[in-house]
Amino acid sequence: MKTHSVRTYKSAEKLAREDQLAWKMAAMAADTVPVEADVAEMIGNRIIDNASVAVASLARRPVASARAQTMAHPYSPGATVFGLPSDKRFSPEWAAWANGVAVRELDYHDTFLAADYSHPGDNIPPVLAVAQHVGRNGQDLIRALAAAYEIQVDLVKGICLHEHKIDHIAHLGPSAAGGIGALLNLPAETIYQAIQQALHVTTTTRQSRKGEISSWKAYAPAFAGKMAIEAVDRVMRGEGAPSPAYEGEDGFIAWLLSGPKAEYQVPLPEKGEPKRAIMDTYTKEHSAEYQSQALIDLARRMGPKVGDFAKVKSIVIHTSHHTHYVIGTGANDPQKMDPTASRETLDHSIMYIFAVALQDGGWHHERSYAPERAQRPDTVALWHKISTVEDPEWTRRYHSRDPNEKAFGGRVVVTMEDGSTITDELAVADAHPLGARPFARPQYIAKFRTLADGIVAGAEQDRFLEAVEKLATLSDLSALNVTVDAAKLGAPRPTGIFDWK
Repeated sequence: MKTHSVRTYKSAEKLAREDQLAWKMAAMAADTVPVEADVAEMIGNRIIDNASVAVASLARRPVASARAQTMAHPYSPGATVFGLPSDKRFSPEWAAWANGVAVRELDYHDTFLAADYSHPGDNIPPVLAVAQHVGRNGQDLIRALAAAYEIQVDLVKGICLHEHKIDHIAHLGPSAAGGIGALLNLPAETIYQAIQQALHVTTTTRQSRKGEISSWKAYAPAFAGKMAIEAVDRVMRGEGAPSPAYEGEDGFIAWLLSGPKAEYQVPLPEKGEPKRAIMDTYTKEHSAEYQSQALIDLARRMGPKVGDFAKVKSIVIHTSHHTHYVIGTGANDPQKMDPTASRETLDHSIMYIFAVALQDGGWHHERSYAPERAQRPDTVALWHKISTVEDPEWTRRYHSRDPNEKAFGGRVVVTMEDGSTITDELAVADAHPLGARPFARPQYIAKFRTLADGIVAGAEQDRFLEAVEKLATLSDLSALNVTVDAAKLGAPRPTGIFDWK
């Protein structure tokens, strides 16, 4: 790996294209270095993981709405949409839209946290949609997804967005564009322009994950994927993009990040070096914000020790800056303590999540968010006794570059009414590569089987899993679609512009 220094340049300064971050990422994406076996295996795991969480969300309103919009755009050859028969094909950018929302809706797939945070699996829907449309094979898809993951993870390692209230999809647009460029074997020049265009149109504010969080939280990554496809298409036709998008005098760093005097350090593989960034990422056992994963596992462990929850006086979670200020009381969001809050808001409230996990001894992607569960009086009482504080040591470990030291959990102190305390801590989730029960292919399959149960027929589950097992030799990528009975797709949604007759 080589670390690249990235800063703002005045328009009068000469910054050669090959010295620009977008070009360096494009050149890396265009490098056809072979994908190593463990990376290819992990890509298959994440395809299974995405399908798991997508099928579990098919009947939810945001997913049904995105699918209805997509169904107004049939196309040939086109791409498939989760839930629908594989012979029904749609324009690839719209298929990426529908599938991206389905994957993101439950906040239940893979994650990477460093200077910023991300869900790199959000790259799969747009890259797969284009791959299906243009008739690429499994090896092409593996190589493209390795590139997309590499770009996103390396950007997340080097450039913090959330401190400037920029949503993390600003790293996803460029990574998806780079992955699509790799898929299509485009020259570095074309990928370079597409990455810049995708960055330009996917930079949005973090209000989508603040206060009264709406369904746009699930739509935002799908939007980035859709924009990436359109950016690549546009640039392939000979059009350009704002350049240099990162380093320009009026560009991304100068006005949206830390300003003209800032300097960022972004690591990227050198030419001929394998793309292995996906191996730094991890998935979720629980349907909740990743910083809550270890704390859910800790709550499961602490619940029996606490015993009578009515006798709890207070619970303080000592954790990282990010956890405290994004999903903790440091966010100063009253909605995070509101029993009538949306699922999306509860997903970003560690106070709610810890209370429910403590009482229930676990977490469920539907039952744990149900209005009747959130409004249960004893839960509300316990929930409102929970607070978070930033602990510098947990913040340091959160940002550590040593994977053996990096941590996303915290230390919890439960004070009882009689003054006694119960204290425990957990650094990483049980499902984390360094956790008590790391996820490997059997665990990904089990997650798929669990979430698909009652939704996807057993024979269809088997067929899909067999296709993933043969990913490296797969010639027809429509086999990676998962079809369900129409009755499992929920009631029709109200009509919109695309339904107008």
